[in-house]
Amino acid sequence: MPVSMFEFSVPVFVRQLRNLRSVLEIGEKFAGEKGIAPEVLLQSRLIADMLPLVKQVQIATDMAKNACTRLTATEPVPFADDETTFEQLYARIDRCIAHVGGFKPEQFAGSESRAISFKTRAGELNFDGLNYLTGYVLPNLLFHASIAYAILREA
Repeated sequence: MPVSMFEFSVPVFVRQLRNLRSVLEIGEKFAGEKGIAPEVLLQSRLIADMLPLVKQVQIATDMAKNACTRLTATEPVPFADDETTFEQLYARIDRCIAHVGGFKPEQFAGSESRAISFKTRAGELNFDGLNYLTGYVLPNLLFHASIAYAILREA
């Protein structure tokens, strides 16, 4: 059976982003009930050298949106990393869900073998589409969404 790059990406991304939004809503409600300033919670970290909650959400959304544009060889959509409130994070997630949800299965045709290269702070990374999705995007998206959850649970 052929691999459906669309089915392994778009529906998974949308579900994970909706879950992330829900977790943030619960965290925001908790903060309000406990008198925790939202900006304090958004800058919370599990440990000192990990990125704060707000950055975990930014990276999770970047993983989903960048994966779709790279796999379909379409123009990337920039998102400014300037969120400082829960409302801004919800808007970012909603914008990402709308962007990702706008892709059609046929746009992913042949993407499993598409060459994908990009630079990170660790250097240039090179993948074929399938390994990019399964070995880079999905683990990173799930990691950052899980860390956001863990930060909120710790609080």
